Amino acid sequence: MVLVLTRTYFPEGTNGKLVHEGKITCHTIELPWKDNLSQVSCIPEGEYFLEKRYSSRFGWHLEVLNVPNRSLILFHPANNALKELRGCIAPVSQHSGFGLGLQSKQAFRKLQTVVYPELDAKESILLIVQS
Repeated sequence: MVLVLTRTYFPEGTNGKLVHEGKITCHTIELPWKDNLSQVSCIPEGEYFLEKRYSSRFGWHLEVLNVPNRSLILFHPANNALKELRGCIAPVSQHSGFGLGLQSKQAFRKLQTVVYPELDAKESILLIVQS
């Protein structure tokens, strides 16, 4: 499976849309681009694989693997990139500003319904991040 995340960069945050098979699965918010600095920047454009991960904080979520000079980059719910993200990607139902979104938990559940069956069937999920 291939997911394509197309981003638009703003000083206050990064907004995107996540597309699978030509259809928007959800919108996304991230931190602004700050040269891939840990905890304050979105990740570099490129190709990454995703896997399921569990933590007590987020429950089941997705991890973006092999991000250069970064670790624990996750897909998890959040509605405000600057207040709730440290380099991760948050699915949102719609954007409400730069790095801001609405109904993130609902958008994350939608993403899970698309991705988890493939991962459970041991299929690979490739994420292409572009602008």
